[in-house]
Amino acid sequence: MMYPLLWLLSSSVKPGATVFTQPGLWPESWDLSNYSDGWGALEHPFSLYLANSLVIVVLSIVGNLLSCSLAAYGFARLRFTGRRLFFALMLGTMMLPGHVLLVPQYVVFAKLGWLNTYYPLLVPNFLATNAFYIFLMVQFMRALPVELDDAARIDGCGPFRTFWKIIMPLSLPAFATTAIFTFISVWNEFFGPLLYLTDSELYTVPLALRQFVDSEGQSAWGQMFAMSFVSLAPVIGFFIAGQKYLVKGIATTGLK
Repeated sequence: MMYPLLWLLSSSVKPGATVFTQPGLWPESWDLSNYSDGWGALEHPFSLYLANSLVIVVLSIVGNLLSCSLAAYGFARLRFTGRRLFFALMLGTMMLPGHVLLVPQYVVFAKLGWLNTYYPLLVPNFLATNAFYIFLMVQFMRALPVELDDAARIDGCGPFRTFWKIIMPLSLPAFATTAIFTFISVWNEFFGPLLYLTDSELYTVPLALRQFVDSEGQSAWGQMFAMSFVSLAPVIGFFIAGQKYLVKGIATTGLK
């Protein structure tokens, strides 16, 4: 598991011409300029692409936590007609390949005038479109004692206040798990930004890394690996910071 990361780090400090000719992890010659050169090698500084990805990630996390937690609360704690049917239909959407929805979504976003904007990447996250996160939170909320809702109802709390004051604070492990999964998936997302973004100023980190690879000429492998290692740092840091909650959230939802 660690070897690809070590190889990436090693390749990031090698001269570009020796990346594939020196298979060992310890470089025979060092070239730390890959980091400084790679940072400014593209049309815009790499910090811009990091900032773009960070904006999309933060807003996606907020959207998924708000929308998916409310949907999960409705399925897990409220009683309404057709609840099981709607829950089964929601789970059924997990069986649909993403490419099946690709063309209809693109047509809708094009008619809304959202192409070359972040709206196609952000708005779905605020509409509870990810069934996996809803299912994860439903499993966690179902494990909470129902007596908590009864006590809140006696104290005069409505459904939303019960969710905000009682269920949400107790569901922090599930929230942290959803946030970590969202961070990793959105940060590494390549196809969505490639499909909807055309202006290089809006590019995310994966699209920026793709620019280092030239299909017709010489690719800047050393610089690409250096910036790849830089782009991994936020993911690794976020995962380490939330690892405790991730393990607890997975364990308490019954997902294996």
